[in-house]
Amino acid sequence: MATKLIAPRTGEGVEELTVTNWLKAVGDHVDEMESVVEIETDKVVTEYPSPIAGTLLRIDIPVGSIVKVGESMGLIGEAGESLDNLETSDVTQSQPESKTEASKASNTDKEIEEKPKTVQSSGEKSDFLSPLVRKMLAEHKLEAANISGTGLGGRITKQDVEAYLKNPQPPSSKTVQTQPTPSQSHPAPAVVGATISADMPGTLIPHTTTRRQIAAHMVNSVATSPSVLTVMEVDMSRVLAHRKANKAKFAQDGVNLTLTAYFTTAITQAIAEHKIVNASWTDEGIFTYNDVNLGMAVAMGSGGLIVPVIHQAQNLSLKGMAAKINDLADRARNKKLKPEEVRGGTFTLTNHGTGGSLFAMPIINQPQLGILGTGTMQKRAVVITDENGNDSIAIRPMVYLSYVFDHRAIDGETGDNFLMSVKKILENWE
Repeated sequence: MATKLIAPRTGEGVEELTVTNWLKAVGDHVDEMESVVEIETDKVVTEYPSPIAGTLLRIDIPVGSIVKVGESMGLIGEAGESLDNLETSDVTQSQPESKTEASKASNTDKEIEEKPKTVQSSGEKSDFLSPLVRKMLAEHKLEAANISGTGLGGRITKQDVEAYLKNPQPPSSKTVQTQPTPSQSHPAPAVVGATISADMPGTLIPHTTTRRQIAAHMVNSVATSPSVLTVMEVDMSRVLAHRKANKAKFAQDGVNLTLTAYFTTAITQAIAEHKIVNASWTDEGIFTYNDVNLGMAVAMGSGGLIVPVIHQAQNLSLKGMAAKINDLADRARNKKLKPEEVRGGTFTLTNHGTGGSLFAMPIINQPQLGILGTGTMQKRAVVITDENGNDSIAIRPMVYLSYVFDHRAIDGETGDNFLMSVKKILENWE
């Protein structure tokens, strides 16, 4: 009997996935728990294992296409099994029990998959409702036309329905949810492309799903935040001395002590002094977060960028921070991250210096209020003043720190004070 490969629920509020790669072709043998297809959500690519051993009989969702949670991506069955007379009742719906958290599905998937028919909604909005949203509308007897959607293309999300239930307002109202959640999305402006004349020679490189997501996120950020850039340089002498003295000791415990660990630790300590930078803007006020969930941008070998999050970074020692960075960066490059590991960030670090850049103006990762970039380290001649006020010239390993902040919530003095704190922590490392 054929078994459906059911699109799994990878996180709360996630209703759609993108099939990025089929690891098996129709007719190939598949072992139980062997990866058969790669799926993507929030720029996280996860391998989906087959729940049974058998043969891949059919592919329902081609590469690059979107599948809703609970829908079939393909069929696994016995080799040579005919699908011509296969009835729906003959097909088993099954999902893998384990391998990654992303492949675990909710027990209510079947219930959610059934679309309630009691919702009476007008307009075209009803064509863009996920099964979960349809169910919520039916339970609360709501009209889709009365709810403003903040999802891609104006789609109504679970968070939109919850916000409406708390404060019912017509679509024209400017009232918004005032307590942002890490997974809350902003209305994304359209990513407008150029019109290329037919007589212009060249080659079209099709957009990947990841590239489209990055583009929408960047355009949304620029449209949302009035950004300010402030730059300072830091003497890394004491950090390098500490790293040289401890790198071998950390390595004995399997931890690679990178400079990134020093930067993330310094940022976390500086946030403790300037809590306002670890926050989000809302129409009712500035919502400061209790935890420092520090995102770190990781360049992907195949192009693009992903930002895994170090949750509760304030609780980590330098060694714990280094170990966490090693783990997240390695799994990010090998497509092994879990969806929840790229969500909930409250501040972001990006190391643009890996390509030789001295300083840059990074784009804020919404709905955060700031992002700090680190440039490449260079030995430069600098003026050193001793305790007696005497100046001398010395060669020091210097790095530019580029801090971009949202001027709606953070003024120039606050931004400078925060960056100065990061600088002092690094320059006085013990």
